[in-house]
Amino acid sequence: MRIPRIYTADPLQTGATVYLDDSAAQHVGKVLRMQVGQTISLFNGDGFDYPATLVEVSKKSVQVEIGEASTNNTESPLAIVLGQVLSRGDRMDYAIQKSVEMGVARIVPLVSERCEVKLKGDREDKRIKHWQSVAVSAAEQCGRAMVPEVAPVCTIEDWLAQTADCDLRLVLHHRTAQSLTGLEKPTLLALMIGPEGGLTDDEIRIAETAGFLPAALGPRVLRTETAPVAAIAVCQWLWGDAQPRA
Repeated sequence: MRIPRIYTADPLQTGATVYLDDSAAQHVGKVLRMQVGQTISLFNGDGFDYPATLVEVSKKSVQVEIGEASTNNTESPLAIVLGQVLSRGDRMDYAIQKSVEMGVARIVPLVSERCEVKLKGDREDKRIKHWQSVAVSAAEQCGRAMVPEVAPVCTIEDWLAQTADCDLRLVLHHRTAQSLTGLEKPTLLALMIGPEGGLTDDEIRIAETAGFLPAALGPRVLRTETAPVAAIAVCQWLWGDAQPRA
């Protein structure tokens, strides 16, 4: 049986006996229905996995004894910052979930001219919290010890300015013949993905003026939720950890 991996925001220390936070306790006790003596693997984003044995399980709380920490080596040497224009329905959930599985380091939801999703105030806060929970679940499932941040919603112009420290910045669209091959290997990469209707010519021009290079994944038009997954997979193959180890 696969040992469940559970994220907690609390500090973790080898040898300590602690109560899980409400979210983790509910998942272990009510969803998984685990019992005293069973084991889980905890992580909190510090790069380590912590084996833990359940010592108390009730309807309201779960207490565990934490074992010896082990280094988790699932993070890619390529740090990818994804600027993803908002999309409708569960498409944004899919893009975030799969991007986390593919090793993205940070996700910034963007608004653009053709973006059909409008978020403000409490509605925006709720969506960010929801997307962060999607990222947590994806990290638990795929074995990562780090949970990428889902940042607050940002305009394209503001996000372009925030990526100045990236050593390679790419704006993906099908109206260019430039492929990802032949580019110098980066360590910090920014990827910009447009909405369902695509980026406008002005938005592409603004990105290129800011130092972004146009790039395509072939002649076909990809859906907004497909593009980041395909792009990150190719980038991880070219510059990250997707190639077979020698």
